[in-house]
Amino acid sequence: MSRLPLEGITVLSLEQAVAAPFATRQLADLGARVIKVERDTGDFARGYDKKVHGMASYFVWLNRGKESIVVDLKSDHGQGILQTLVSQADVLVQNLAPGAVERLGMGPADALALNPRLIHVSISGYGRGGPYENKKAYDMLVQCESGLMSVTGTEQAPAKVGISIADICAGMYAYSGILTALLHRASTDRGDVLEISMLEAMGEWMSQPYFFAEYGGAPPSRSGAHHASIAPYGPFETSDGTVFFGIQNEREWEAFCRDVLQNADLGKAPQFAGNAARVENRAALHDEIDLILASLKTKVVVERLDAASIANAELRDMHGFSDHPQLLARKRWRDVDSPEGPLRTLIPPVTFKEMDYSMGPVPALGEHTESILAELGLPAPVGNH
Repeated sequence: MSRLPLEGITVLSLEQAVAAPFATRQLADLGARVIKVERDTGDFARGYDKKVHGMASYFVWLNRGKESIVVDLKSDHGQGILQTLVSQADVLVQNLAPGAVERLGMGPADALALNPRLIHVSISGYGRGGPYENKKAYDMLVQCESGLMSVTGTEQAPAKVGISIADICAGMYAYSGILTALLHRASTDRGDVLEISMLEAMGEWMSQPYFFAEYGGAPPSRSGAHHASIAPYGPFETSDGTVFFGIQNEREWEAFCRDVLQNADLGKAPQFAGNAARVENRAALHDEIDLILASLKTKVVVERLDAASIANAELRDMHGFSDHPQLLARKRWRDVDSPEGPLRTLIPPVTFKEMDYSMGPVPALGEHTESILAELGLPAPVGNH
């Protein structure tokens, strides 16, 4: 394997939960050395569940390739360790509670005074300043505050996205921001201070519905898995499952009626002529479609949709995703090590011609404490194991 692009870069992370660990795990995959500082009870994401051979699914997803060091940051000994680590790091990432990193003496000003080439990265719920600065922020709450839940769900009730989307969004911007800052430092030899708020990161992803509502006079309506302004678009029941498809233009509508429903006359019906008419008469449209698809198996419907060049998808659960034929054919799965043995995981989605990913093991709590302290020439704390 060729040299990884971030080899030689050391990332110190005072991290917990999802957003910061997601950013730093991606840096580790690219070859960065990521030193994860944990309390004696560990990152609380270690306890979210016990589904992966007794380990938490969140933790094994977010922490491969890192070194775990347990440090009591409130003790004099821990403060000495932290200062030494920061003085030698290229990047410091933290998503502690608001004000916590300053209380540790490692806010942006203090940290860069110690290490002027440091890239200091803070991920928070709402950012510094403003009335929400100290407000607690969890993923679901930011989904609310950013307006995401106003456009997600059914007409009757909003729904949160089923993954930690606000955390993931913030982690992605932290990751890309760090890469940008490293490139900038290469030409200036100066560090930088990066701030990412979950609200503002999610706000970027909410920009289309914002523009729709701000200049259109009304927000987009919640439409479940269907589309608010396109029909037919979304899930439809077959005799043995569910298939999703979307019609984008009149050519597709006519092909859908002729080749999939095998009812060419429906494609000429005036009440369904044009997308606007189909949206207006959505209930009647769905009745016509349901009547035919209910007698067909999913496999047949998908084959007909593919033959008609109409975009479609099967509704898969996680087991179906795990067995997805496209991922298997492209060899997108790899084993990574962990304290409980190898774990099958996805290779990161960007494929490079000239390099691979590191994808190191998931660390046990404090697994690297002794080796890191020895490397720094510092004694282990009393009672450390």
